[in-house]
Amino acid sequence: MTTRKSFIYGADRIEYEVEFVPSARKRVSIHVYPDGSVRVDAPEERELPEIHQAVMKRAGWIKHHVDEFRRQREQALPRGYVSGESVFYLGRRYQLKVRQGATPGVKLLRGQVCVETPSRTAEDVKELLAAWYRTRASEVFARRFDDVAEQVNWLRKPPAWRLVRMKTQWGSCSPTGTILLNPHLIKAPRECIEYVISHELCHLKEHNHSPRYYRLLSKIMPRWEIVKARLDGMAELLLNE
Repeated sequence: MTTRKSFIYGADRIEYEVEFVPSARKRVSIHVYPDGSVRVDAPEERELPEIHQAVMKRAGWIKHHVDEFRRQREQALPRGYVSGESVFYLGRRYQLKVRQGATPGVKLLRGQVCVETPSRTAEDVKELLAAWYRTRASEVFARRFDDVAEQVNWLRKPPAWRLVRMKTQWGSCSPTGTILLNPHLIKAPRECIEYVISHELCHLKEHNHSPRYYRLLSKIMPRWEIVKARLDGMAELLLNE
């Protein structure tokens, strides 16, 4: 169950979403995400006034991070797809190297992602890089699906899945049970990929974010909250095209 609340800090009204989750811990956890949204994870037994009081104790901290992420979004520049820029693969930062050559292709070589193309225009480099990410995502995600599916004893057969580029989501589960994964996820660490796959696999059994859903997710990935926070913190960089 989720509930939306807000508070006033200075001249700003800051909204936050309360999500009641099963947890052995008794404290309220507050998360500020790169898009400026605020989520509060609260134990099921907590009352809303008590949760709001906990939020107000950290109102200054929340406002600081909301403002900081807003500044980062305002300063984010579109990629030029030129040599020297940073690109990501499986959680590591690499330097982009663009070379002119007759045979288009992308290689991972000595700490660099090397793109060779007859035309070094930004659009051509972007397309080659996107195709390389997609190929690598297909291979890596297939292995990670097998690894995670082995831990899901209620899964009768491996689910259908495919790659779909999304601007704000890492994955989703269609009404027909097909899992959709964002190829940009290949830029994230392996444990983050496994978290997203686990998250969507659980939706095959529980179609909402109920307490039962989170209990199921915790069985597959006990540290999912930490991994999710890590992935959320990288979203601005990894989704930037």
